[in-house]
Amino acid sequence: MKIAAACLFALVFASAAMASGVHVQLQDDAGHPVSDAVVFLESPEAARLVKPLVGAQVAQEHKQFVPQVSVVTRGTEVSFPNHDKVRHQVYSFSPAKKFELKLYAGTPANPVLFDQTGVVVLGCNIHDSMVGWVLVVDTPYFGSSRAGEVRLDNVPPGTYHLRTWHAGLPVGAPALDQALVVPAEGVAQAAVRLSGLTP
Repeated sequence: MKIAAACLFALVFASAAMASGVHVQLQDDAGHPVSDAVVFLESPEAARLVKPLVGAQVAQEHKQFVPQVSVVTRGTEVSFPNHDKVRHQVYSFSPAKKFELKLYAGTPANPVLFDQTGVVVLGCNIHDSMVGWVLVVDTPYFGSSRAGEVRLDNVPPGTYHLRTWHAGLPVGAPALDQALVVPAEGVAQAAVRLSGLTP
């Protein structure tokens, strides 16, 4: 038993020692910091580590989707609770996930399974001003920018595709893509320029 415990400790310690960090700075055309951009790291190894998130939800509050932008891993089920006093009819025509939740109040009995990667645009058939996004990724390494920065911790060393997406990109535009090598020790630095963002 002691030998097994010691081996387990050694594996955990080795994994922690081999994990690095990634620091990404994001700017727009004018050089201003960009917030609410989604950054994620893709690789075959990262895809093998993906697990569905638990308890993911996109609520409707004050005739808005909350959060407006959600990031979930492939295979995640998302619930859509309606906290408004009016009914909503949530839908998406996006190729990554087409679905419709008929006019409802409260919380639908069945969550929606997001089993394909990509950008899913949400709308409401009753309230045209409502718009939201669900970004489905094939990696456990992702985050959203604040004041133009994202820090991803505990990333194993290796070669990745650094992907960056923002709701202000042109409709249908893919996430930006650039190569990134994460070292065995230290923090990998990257800079991303997001062009053509709409307010």
